[in-house]
Amino acid sequence: MSKKTLNAENLEKLGAERLAALVMDLVQGSAALQRRARMELSAAQGPKEIAADLRKRFASLRRSTSYIDWRKQKAFVKDLTGLVSMVETGVAPQDADEAFDLLWSFLQLVPSIHARTDDSNGAVGDVLRSAVALLTTISPRLTVKPTLLAGRILDAVADAGYGEFDGVIPAMAEALGAEGLAHLKQITEAWASAAPTPQEIAQFRQFGLSTSPLDRARRQRQSTASIILADIADLQGDVDAYMARYSTEQLTYGTIAPDVARRLIDAGRLDEALILIQRARAAEEGKAFRASRYELDEVYEDCLQKMGKLDDLKVHLWATFQETLYAGSLRKYLKMLPDFEDMEAEELALSHAETHPHLGAAIHFLLAWPDLRRLAKLVIARAENLDGNSYETLTAAADALEPDHPLAATLLRRAMITDTLDGSKTKRYRHAARHLSECQSCAAAVEEFGRFPDHGEFLAALKKKHGRKYGFWELAEG
Repeated sequence: MSKKTLNAENLEKLGAERLAALVMDLVQGSAALQRRARMELSAAQGPKEIAADLRKRFASLRRSTSYIDWRKQKAFVKDLTGLVSMVETGVAPQDADEAFDLLWSFLQLVPSIHARTDDSNGAVGDVLRSAVALLTTISPRLTVKPTLLAGRILDAVADAGYGEFDGVIPAMAEALGAEGLAHLKQITEAWASAAPTPQEIAQFRQFGLSTSPLDRARRQRQSTASIILADIADLQGDVDAYMARYSTEQLTYGTIAPDVARRLIDAGRLDEALILIQRARAAEEGKAFRASRYELDEVYEDCLQKMGKLDDLKVHLWATFQETLYAGSLRKYLKMLPDFEDMEAEELALSHAETHPHLGAAIHFLLAWPDLRRLAKLVIARAENLDGNSYETLTAAADALEPDHPLAATLLRRAMITDTLDGSKTKRYRHAARHLSECQSCAAAVEEFGRFPDHGEFLAALKKKHGRKYGFWELAEG
């Protein structure tokens, strides 16, 4: 390795005096770097010094009101990350209680931080989650009284408007212990049943909803309490308390049933889990949109496996694959079959995929399995039904098919080009132009176009129909 390579080993050879001069030169004009340098100097003096500097920085962040746009966000996130890192490396190893107080104060900054940032990419949220994760590591060493900690947690979670204290109860589980958890449950239930404060009610007056502000505030309390009590129930291993937060109808929802069933399974209550899953599956049956289908199926399969109902499991897996072409179901099914039978079943499954009514699902499955020969055959046979708007799947399939199946690749790209131009989707013109170029490159490799027009004929038809889409043709020919 060159002695000029910029790394820690080579920099150490410069010596302390030259490195100090270099640091002073680099931090000039950068407030962020100057703060970091001062923090490092404080860290060398001990945890109390760095804690004092961190609190000063927190106070500065709390007072700040200027908006942080996308150009400044990366540096801001780096600054926040550095603050958490300072707590982790400079304070936590020597003083867990001090580190806890600092992290708590940091999380309480979140409302003011979110008020002046756009965290659409989740970068700020990632820093906050790292702070909660750090609480988990220091929790066993805290000396704070469990009942006092419980009260502090309830106050924080109740006031959290940005989810800044999400996960804090599991994070503080060891510090809370049995006494703290029991107290947290008691005060949460009392808080949930108490009347909302005037400040809570006032938050809902501005919305002009049909429900009264008082009722909205009560529901908000109940919802928050439900989340807290669910975390407590999990930590206490109390499945019944976890289930109690849901109504009988809610326990049939595909978004809720899998989590509850998983807890019943883990508690060894398999019969109850199976009944709950079956009710949820029946309630979900026939719905046009089933976002939780796979989560519900997965927990159902785990339950059948643990109960030894292997024949029922095989029937379910095969039926699920036939309906959805979900590769995970097929793989599980094949693993349950004896040698040679699995080969026959795979062949039957692949043949089924070729005739599946949902062409997009069939393309996705055969591409992922993969069976490119069947995929090419499918594309050619059902070319007229290709959905050119499914550009992610079709682009990936075309790229995979091009080396050995150029005609199928060409048909996929033609479908995307046609969809783009027929729909005047100007934002996709450059992609369509690229696809057209790829079709031209592929044309020489196609031995026989068969019932499909060759590239020249396709291009002529395209110009005749869409000749006035000048933006596209400038990209395609320019």
